[in-house]
Amino acid sequence: MDLNAVRMLVQVAEARSFTVAAGQLGLSQSGLSRAISRLEVDLGVKLLQRNTRNVALTPDGRQFVEQVAPLLCGLEDAERQLADRPCTPSGTLKISAPSMFGRKVLVPLLAPLLERHSQLQVEAVLSDRLVDLVEEGFDAALRTGTIADQRIVARPLRPLRWVTVASPDYLARRGAPGDVAALAGHACLAVRNLRSGRLVDWQFLQDGQLREFTPPTRMVFDSGDPLVEAAIAGIGIVQVMDFAVADALADGRLLRVLQPYEGRSRELSLIYPPSRQHSPKLQVLADALLAGDW
Repeated sequence: MDLNAVRMLVQVAEARSFTVAAGQLGLSQSGLSRAISRLEVDLGVKLLQRNTRNVALTPDGRQFVEQVAPLLCGLEDAERQLADRPCTPSGTLKISAPSMFGRKVLVPLLAPLLERHSQLQVEAVLSDRLVDLVEEGFDAALRTGTIADQRIVARPLRPLRWVTVASPDYLARRGAPGDVAALAGHACLAVRNLRSGRLVDWQFLQDGQLREFTPPTRMVFDSGDPLVEAAIAGIGIVQVMDFAVADALADGRLLRVLQPYEGRSRELSLIYPPSRQHSPKLQVLADALLAGDW
């Protein structure tokens, strides 16, 4: 039985409305309805009577809620007491991150983190594959964009901005593009999305709107790591997230182009199962990510 679904049922029973309960829980109405439907299947009884105007507990549902509501309160009190108790991070923290972000940002952050917490170990899976946190036993993952899985909690960290860059050598040979249309005469380096098989489109802000642009490719890669190295080598122009080229921009190995047309960003979030919410080892990782200069 899904304890989170039981909490959702109690919230719906108190609100007597899927709309209100979904807003209180920060869920979509459809997601909330599906969770409770699965709970009804698990228990083998109908818990709610739904109609177009409101929702009410069935007799079985009322009996179930009356019995579990006090237990949920006791669990929440126990969770609060544990959360308030100082605890040393220990054991293995299993985390997934995109390969480039892991190499550029996560690994440098982990060194001082492990130095401060001697009882903590880390198992880091750096891959562009989207792991299933629950099924594969991960404590957390770093993801960009919209998080659709309602079984997990998403903690926003910061937006990652896309920048378009090239090496000084390339720009000296080919010149800098003056606008997006001028990219047609340049060598562009792109990444192929492994799940869809399509090239990852570039996006630019034009006439106040984000517009997709399929770059004329000179080279195509299956991940972002060689993409940046190829740009530094002077092969062509790339569009990547800012963290991936921060060091190369700082030391002049890469230069930004088409800055007036930049506008695309994606939220980076630390995601984790609800059961890990009060984990000390997860909390120190979140603190390190939020405090990091990246």
